[in-house]
Amino acid sequence: MPIKNAPQALRAPLTFSKRLERKWFMLLRIIKSGCINFVRNAWLSIAAIAMMVITLTIVLFSIILNQTFRHTVQQITDKIDVSVYLKDEVTPVQRDDFIASLRRQKNVKEVVYLSKDDALKVYQEQNKENTELLTAISQTDNPLPASLQIKPKDVNDLQSIRDFVSTPDNKALQSDEADDSGDRKSAVDKITKTARFFGQIGAIAVLVFAVVSVLIIFNTIQMAIFNRRDELAIMQLLGASPGYIRGPFLIEALLYGIISGLISLLICNLILQVQASVFRAGSSGVIDIAYTIEFLSMNFGKLLITQLGLGIGIAVLSANVATRRHLRKSRPKKK
Repeated sequence: MPIKNAPQALRAPLTFSKRLERKWFMLLRIIKSGCINFVRNAWLSIAAIAMMVITLTIVLFSIILNQTFRHTVQQITDKIDVSVYLKDEVTPVQRDDFIASLRRQKNVKEVVYLSKDDALKVYQEQNKENTELLTAISQTDNPLPASLQIKPKDVNDLQSIRDFVSTPDNKALQSDEADDSGDRKSAVDKITKTARFFGQIGAIAVLVFAVVSVLIIFNTIQMAIFNRRDELAIMQLLGASPGYIRGPFLIEALLYGIISGLISLLICNLILQVQASVFRAGSSGVIDIAYTIEFLSMNFGKLLITQLGLGIGIAVLSANVATRRHLRKSRPKKK
């Protein structure tokens, strides 16, 4: 029942602008309180951020290494082919029929014809620094045969192409044995196994450090709640909403996630830049440092969003569980 002598201003409902202004004021207070908590618990914050940085750095390196391995595999796969060398006596009609029959095979992606003159040009380009070889080959008729370079759709099924070019009719058109990129296929298999191994190790490491990060942030928030337990109890008695009580701790956790995401991205970028300077932005084994840096720079925005999203998600989830647990325990029991 409203009090008759109460001032009109107290009995009048708040306008939309006033409600919005009050909510904005409460949000600013929550943010300010969260930042104060972050600074007040400096050492605990540093520990939580350090563990988050490790977790997010492993995640980021796993993404970058996985993409780099894929790029390396694709580069080598593009160079895998089966080379068929034709006799000089093969007529254009026989050659075209052979090419047409090859293109009808299920596993053949592309067939490239290299004439004798083109083969000579390629040979000269590959040996342009060897003057003795160039002089010797220039003094004789072109000894290089015309060839067909057959690119497969599936590098794991080269045998079907080998069987087809080895049939008696096709074999009669060839001057030498067909040559395939078996060593490159072996390299692809090794890189694929390496990528799978690192992917499994990375997933396990991410899981372990993510769990540790959740526990550390959970305990950090619990410590902050314990230090402010009297203040929080008074706020509950005065009727503060659960959202208002949880807010500062969520803001504190939000800062953990943002700072950790930025630091992890900077660390990865710094490590790659150092590696690039050491290896002169070339390739180190199966890791193409130049491509890795290019991938990081081209996808910087997406990776930044990913890091911040993961960091904020882990931190806020941990803080939310910790604060809900405290509020549930501190709730007055009904008689």
